[in-house]
Amino acid sequence: MTALIGDAAAEVAGRGLEETPAATPRRTRGRRARRLRYALTVLAFLLPSAVPLALFVLGPMVAAAWISLTEWNLLAPAKWVGLENYANLLTDPETADVFLHTLYYIVGYLPLVYVGGLAIALALNTALKGRTLLRGVYFLPVITSWIVVALVWRWLLNPSNGVVNTVLAFFGIEGPGWWTDPAWAMPSIILASAWKDLGFVMVVLLAGLQAIDPELIDAARVDGAGWWRRLFSVTLPLLSPATFFVVVISLINGFQVFDQVYAMTGGGPGGATQVVVQQIYDLTFRYGRAGEASALSWLLFIVILAVTVVQIRGQRKWVNYG
Repeated sequence: MTALIGDAAAEVAGRGLEETPAATPRRTRGRRARRLRYALTVLAFLLPSAVPLALFVLGPMVAAAWISLTEWNLLAPAKWVGLENYANLLTDPETADVFLHTLYYIVGYLPLVYVGGLAIALALNTALKGRTLLRGVYFLPVITSWIVVALVWRWLLNPSNGVVNTVLAFFGIEGPGWWTDPAWAMPSIILASAWKDLGFVMVVLLAGLQAIDPELIDAARVDGAGWWRRLFSVTLPLLSPATFFVVVISLINGFQVFDQVYAMTGGGPGGATQVVVQQIYDLTFRYGRAGEASALSWLLFIVILAVTVVQIRGQRKWVNYG
């Protein structure tokens, strides 16, 4: 009996060993089929956004990269020049000027919009009467067309009969030339831009403030920390993820500033507000140098990419996700 059982077990084991080589490819093919079905399912859900992304973002980027290696005036056939456009831009003093003007805008705009947005967010995070209405009012400029905002600010900052200079004159202060004065043209654009974007920064920071555990603020208050101490030791460190998001988005938008410059000053007076994107526009549509414009757009892309990478790497030192 024992011998019969042993023979049966050996026979079953032998069949298992014989079936293993054939079963392994079937299991492998099954896994590949499941992975393929999963990939196709994901692709089906991504297609509605992937197709426009490829057509209107990736496609133009590749086209701009090719055009940057040519000499093209938008009418005649493009002529291949290789890296000559990049060499011309890197040795042209005007390229450095437009990047410096863009940096000037960012240095003035970023602190103003962040501090202003934070102040509004802190005020609206309290039990303020009518705060829901105020949130909508402060966010309204964000969804307003830049052309409308720029025209309103041109009127407000009109040197001769603008509201701002009229108010300053009432107090005996002579107002500056604002967007007509090379020294004040960029501050005029910065002021209008910060006013328009305050609502966006306010909403993001307000969401971050409401995510902070109130018990942490109460514990700091019990320990005797005053308002400023709580702000700098508790609130701002816990608000760092929202701050990081605002800084990254604001910097990217700052490097791409165009609408307000085009509508308010057109790059003037005397080129005082000529920023990178305005220069790209002028090279393409005013001077017919689309190759240099495309090369400049790629230089701008590289700068934005480098700045963003530095920020993402540096977030580990100051962003607190705990």
